[in-house]
Amino acid sequence: MARVPDMTVDTLKEADRDLLKRNIALHRALTNSPNAARAFSGLGQFIRFKSVLDSRLREMAILQVGWLARSAYEWSHHVKIGMEFGVTDDDIRALIAESAGLDTALEPVAKLVLLAAREAYAGPGVSEPTFEALRAHFDHERLVDLVMVIAFYCAVVRVLASLDIRVEPEYQPYLDKYPLPA
Repeated sequence: MARVPDMTVDTLKEADRDLLKRNIALHRALTNSPNAARAFSGLGQFIRFKSVLDSRLREMAILQVGWLARSAYEWSHHVKIGMEFGVTDDDIRALIAESAGLDTALEPVAKLVLLAAREAYAGPGVSEPTFEALRAHFDHERLVDLVMVIAFYCAVVRVLASLDIRVEPEYQPYLDKYPLPA
């Protein structure tokens, strides 16, 4: 169970009820602080709907962070979301293999995105050689968007762990299909 109560539409002020349009465990916990939930949602909405970064590559970066953090919540949610944006079973298997240092058939730009996510997750950020390699594939706007995606999801997995947000039953099949390592 989460470390803070699950908020519901009925427990929120009228002006904050829109924060639970997407009624998932993370949002139910975050709405204990409506202003924080609104700020969090703003960046999340930008990443999902307004970023110019290719949506499949965006989801691959998010999945890489979720995998590295062993975040069952983030991983399961973004396996589902990623598939809605073009991530395939082969992509997920390749991400897992790339994370273990194995070579895969992923296209070079996807490999670079995953490497950038691994480097930023490990800290302090994307290395100069990786960033320079990404320049061959992305303009400045896409480079900034990629860094924002990775950094935001590094924060998301820490929020999830700190608040002890658990995977909802409807997302468990994605975790069962692609279990995180122990």
